[in-house]
Amino acid sequence: MEKSRRAFIHQISLATMGVFFLKKNTSFKGLFTLEKKNKYKIAVADIMILKRQKIGEFALSKALGAEGVEVDMGGLGNRESFDNKLADPTIRKQFLEEAGKQNVQICSLAMTGFYSQSFAKRATYKRNIQDCLDTAKAMDVKVVFLPLGVNSDIQKQPALRAVVVERLKVVGEMAKAANIVIGVETTLDATEELKFLKEINSPGIKSYFNFANALDAGRDLYNELMILGKDNICQIHCTDTDGYWLQNDPKMDMKKVKKTLDEMNWGGWLVIERSRDAKDPRNVKYNFTANTSYMKKIFK
Repeated sequence: MEKSRRAFIHQISLATMGVFFLKKNTSFKGLFTLEKKNKYKIAVADIMILKRQKIGEFALSKALGAEGVEVDMGGLGNRESFDNKLADPTIRKQFLEEAGKQNVQICSLAMTGFYSQSFAKRATYKRNIQDCLDTAKAMDVKVVFLPLGVNSDIQKQPALRAVVVERLKVVGEMAKAANIVIGVETTLDATEELKFLKEINSPGIKSYFNFANALDAGRDLYNELMILGKDNICQIHCTDTDGYWLQNDPKMDMKKVKKTLDEMNWGGWLVIERSRDAKDPRNVKYNFTANTSYMKKIFK
């Protein structure tokens, strides 16, 4: 009887453990599925929804269906540094509180002033980058966007390459010290951009990939992504030049984009910048609601 009793208790224990592990495995599976499902997040650029550093950008981004917003640092021009209202702790606090209220994340800070200003020649470049990094750190933002723009386009002006690389090494160290990544946009093809990143050789500098650069140059978008690889891309501007909504763009298959990013095991923020209907490009709600809705349909 004692032997039978011990055997019975052992069987009950095994059954209980089986249920426990089944529940745990089911739970883990659910967590993994949730993580996989949410690996992509959709944001909009505040400068393109006409809310550059305006507190209303959070409510508007939410109304457009976005989960996040890329906040611009403000104009640059001939100023010493950016026209950055967020340098004021009071305004910064208001922005963070409103972002929390609307449940919209700040995915990155953008230095779009460098589209027209020369990163290669500007005397105050270190101050400009430091101002952005300081603001990002104060707002717990981990990525800042630096376009090399027209005046520092090393593809069209290869003579600038050495100074651009040297300056990016400097600001890369600044970013590393702040535990922030500077995402750089160039017009180089993926193979050349990879060489460029290796030349800089800084964990503080990665590629902020822009679909439009590849598409405008007639390059294979999907192959470009694969060449760069997941570890070299910090964020993506996931739109084309204006003309068509994303769902109507004849140059791009967004389902194939997702398949490519899935195969790369890349995850992160997809920031909608352009792809506005040429017939009504200034209509923010018309264009960005359509694009965010389509992106969520594909990636969510």
